[in-house]
Amino acid sequence: MFIPKLFKVADFEEIRKFVEAHAFGSIVTVHNGRPVATHLPFQFRRIGEEWHITGHFAKANPQWKTIAEQEVLVMIQGPHAYVSSSWYTHENVSTWNYQAVHLYGEAQLMDEKELEEELALLMRKYEQHRQNAVLWENLSAETKQQINGVVGFKIRVGEIQAAYKLSQNRNSTDYQNIIDGLRSEGSPEADQMATLMEKRGGK
Repeated sequence: MFIPKLFKVADFEEIRKFVEAHAFGSIVTVHNGRPVATHLPFQFRRIGEEWHITGHFAKANPQWKTIAEQEVLVMIQGPHAYVSSSWYTHENVSTWNYQAVHLYGEAQLMDEKELEEELALLMRKYEQHRQNAVLWENLSAETKQQINGVVGFKIRVGEIQAAYKLSQNRNSTDYQNIIDGLRSEGSPEADQMATLMEKRGGK
């Protein structure tokens, strides 16, 4: 991913929290010279001494058969929004603000025990706060048999590329104008970007 120096993020803990908060992304492999992608929920977790991206495919999805043959790319995206140059105090071009993380690594398929752990952790993450939480350990044996319809994987992360393009290259007046302009758009995406920019304060 092309990342201008001003927009590059290198702090691992910040990236980890970002991936955890925006855990639905795309996994990309190549089959017969053609890129193939699937949109999935992921987990970013430590296994032993190394960090992994973990997840699972539907077994009917043939992409799982390619995953262990090559370096894999996982793409995670956060808030994004159009930024109008009419919000600047000088003439310039319009642009787009966004957050994106690319994670590269070698992948392995999970065995059944690893897959059960993966599903249990995933369900706990999204269910434990609910009144009638649906947890792996409480499922019937019949329901658990649906595990046969999925294939788990773990990607040992070897490289991380992170870009936060949040108008860091603008002066304080334009920066605030962009936030105000985004607020006026009336869209959830623009509002999320405005909130993010307010929190970061041009850093």
